[in-house]
Amino acid sequence: MRLGVIGLGRMGGDVARRLVRGGHECVVWDIAQGAIDAVVKDGGLAAADLPDLIRRLPAPRTVWLMLPAGAITEDAVTRLTGLLSEGDTLIDGGNSFYKDDIRRARDQRARGVHYLDAGVSGGVWGIHRGYCLMIGGDKAVVDRLDPIFRTLAPGPGGVSRTERPPGADPRPENGYLHAGPAGAGHFVKMIHNGIEYGLMQSYAEGFDILRGKGGESLPPEERFDLNLPDIAEAWRRGSVVSSWLLDLAAAALTKDAALAEFTGEVSDSGEGRWTVDAAMEEAVPAVVLTNSLYARFRSREPRRFGDQLLSAMRFGFGGHVEPKTK
Repeated sequence: MRLGVIGLGRMGGDVARRLVRGGHECVVWDIAQGAIDAVVKDGGLAAADLPDLIRRLPAPRTVWLMLPAGAITEDAVTRLTGLLSEGDTLIDGGNSFYKDDIRRARDQRARGVHYLDAGVSGGVWGIHRGYCLMIGGDKAVVDRLDPIFRTLAPGPGGVSRTERPPGADPRPENGYLHAGPAGAGHFVKMIHNGIEYGLMQSYAEGFDILRGKGGESLPPEERFDLNLPDIAEAWRRGSVVSSWLLDLAAAALTKDAALAEFTGEVSDSGEGRWTVDAAMEEAVPAVVLTNSLYARFRSREPRRFGDQLLSAMRFGFGGHVEPKTK
C-alpha cells in the first residue's frame, strides 16, 4: 500500500522505515529537511509539502501522523482537513489525548473522512522488534488498512500462546488490536503508559533498597554489598518479575552500576496524568499509578518548601535537627 507519513522523529521515521521494509510505499514529510532526507535514504519518497504529499497518494488516501500530542498535532489535523477528500483516512499515531480523538473523529466524519487513533508502543526498538498497536475507529476502516498494521506489529514471536476461545480475533496474538471506536486506541495506550509508570517505579524503588543494604546506617552484620547487575541478570531468567523493562535496567546497570550519567530527574509525557484523571472520573483507586506519577514530580526538585516545613514542624515538636548534607 502507499500512504503518507507526517512527522519523522525518533518513532515516526522508524515507522516509515519498517513499512518500507515490509513492501509499502511511504510518501514522507517533516518540518526538518534532514529528517526527510534520512528516511528517503532508506527508501521513503520525499514530499515537498503537505499538498504535494496528498497529491502523490492514490484515492482513497491514507495519512499517518506521528507528531507530538497537543497543538502540533491539532495544527496538522486542521491543515489536512482542507486537503483530504471524502473516503480518505487520517491516522493519528502519536500520544494524543483520547477525548481529542473523539472530537476530531466526529469533525472528520461530517466531511466523509475516516479518523483512526493508533496507540503505538515500542520506542526506539520498534523498528526491529515491531510495534504493539492499539487502534480506535470504525472496524471496516481498520480491517481495510490491516496490511499496514500487520507490517508494523511484532507478530507472535517467541511468546507462548494463551488459550483463547475458538474464533477469537487473531490480531492480538500478533501484537495489535482494534480496541473500539474513535478514542479507544489512545485510551488503551494511555492506561498502558500509566501501568508503565508503576512498573518502572517498582523496579526503581526495589533496586534502591538493594543498593542501600550496604549503607553505614545499618549494623555491620546486616550490611550486604550486593551486585546489582548480577541480580538484574538473574531475575531476567525464570523470575516472575522478568520483563523488557528489567532487560533495559540490567543493560544500564551492567554498563555502569552507579548510573553516573543519569541525574535522576524523570520527566512525564502526559499519559500518566491523563491516566490519573481517568481514574478520578471513574472513581477507581489507582494508588500505585498515582504515586508513581507523583514520584516523577518529586524527582525534579530535591528540596521543596513542603520538605522545609516538615523539617520545621519536626524541630518544633521534638527538637529534631536536620542531618548535615555531605
